[in-house]
Amino acid sequence: MEVRYLPDPVAFKGLDTDQLRQNFLIEDLFIPDQVRLVYCDCDRAIVGSAVPVKGELSLEAASELRSDFFCQRRELGVFNVGGDGQVTVDGKAYRLARLDCLYVGRGSRKVGFRSDRQSEPARFYLLSFPAHTDHPTTLIGRSQAQLVKLGSNAQANNRTIYKYIHQAGARSCQLVMGYTELETGNVWNTMPPHTHARRMEVYLYFGFSQQDRVFHLIGPPDQTRHIVVAEGQAVLSPSWSIHSGVGTAAYSFCWGMGGENQAFDDMDGLRISDLR
Repeated sequence: MEVRYLPDPVAFKGLDTDQLRQNFLIEDLFIPDQVRLVYCDCDRAIVGSAVPVKGELSLEAASELRSDFFCQRRELGVFNVGGDGQVTVDGKAYRLARLDCLYVGRGSRKVGFRSDRQSEPARFYLLSFPAHTDHPTTLIGRSQAQLVKLGSNAQANNRTIYKYIHQAGARSCQLVMGYTELETGNVWNTMPPHTHARRMEVYLYFGFSQQDRVFHLIGPPDQTRHIVVAEGQAVLSPSWSIHSGVGTAAYSFCWGMGGENQAFDDMDGLRISDLR
């Protein structure tokens, strides 16, 4: 498991392009027949992936966790952005089609991943935070997600938000998770932007061609930078940073948050004129 310690807002100002990418961008997710995990000191988030092709993959506790099994003191969100597959939790199989989500509760001892077809493997995106309460493992299909329509074609941000793990959906200790899908011809997300000092966030960008890119805006409102993101890459967003973006084509992104407040609308809004 890779371990990262994120820069603070002061150190952030002096980072060049390569340093920004090394600290905040996870480039090599979704490696065939591997479980990939990145531990971040920010709210102790773990971002990862599992791409089972030839057989089942298991989620193991890395030595850095000092635990007997991965979910001993953690909860886990699993979001499938690939072909059909299944996640097995303590012997019970949960089938995940593309854009289905699974919440795995604290205390789950064995978690495994399998694809239905080698030719179109599942791509399981993983997001985990420490948990101090127990909640049941819950499958949330795309059709069960809570929908919110936002934006307009005039502002190039017509989009649908799908909420899976939240206070009115699958319950958790601190994890909040879902995804946003932009309509064709729309390219902006989360503009005007916001911060939320009570939790960090991770953005996984997916659902666009290998030739297209998303320009993810990061940093304090008066010290913004950008990171160029390809399909299947994720950006770590600390609580002091905005998290907005614009693409060369429409795209989707899985958002996930962890911290001391689960309220989806707990955010500190900014005006576009505040940005520098």
